[in-house]
Amino acid sequence: MHHEPPEWVGRVEGIEIRRRTRDGCLSGLRRLAGQAALLWVEVTPDVVGVSEAASILGWDRRRVATYVSRGAFPEPIAALASGRVWRREDVEAFGRDRRRRGGRRIVR
Repeated sequence: MHHEPPEWVGRVEGIEIRRRTRDGCLSGLRRLAGQAALLWVEVTPDVVGVSEAASILGWDRRRVATYVSRGAFPEPIAALASGRVWRREDVEAFGRDRRRRGGRRIVR
């Protein structure tokens, strides 16, 4: 099962199913597989690099790099030769949280 915006796509024995939501796709896969069948679902997360993260947040690359260096950005899932990568959902959640707080830091 994978995400091809705006849809989720899954396959059972060569039959493809497309749904708007992850849960909808999973339900459709379960129906196709049948109640008694064991269904193994592997979900590959959408990943983004610095440029994509900056675009999602409406920032430039330097601002993302600053937040990363300060430890104020989500942890990357991997550091590749081409750079760090994050789950898209983690970056989007980070952006929603910042907007909700009006860009203010939480003092701990």
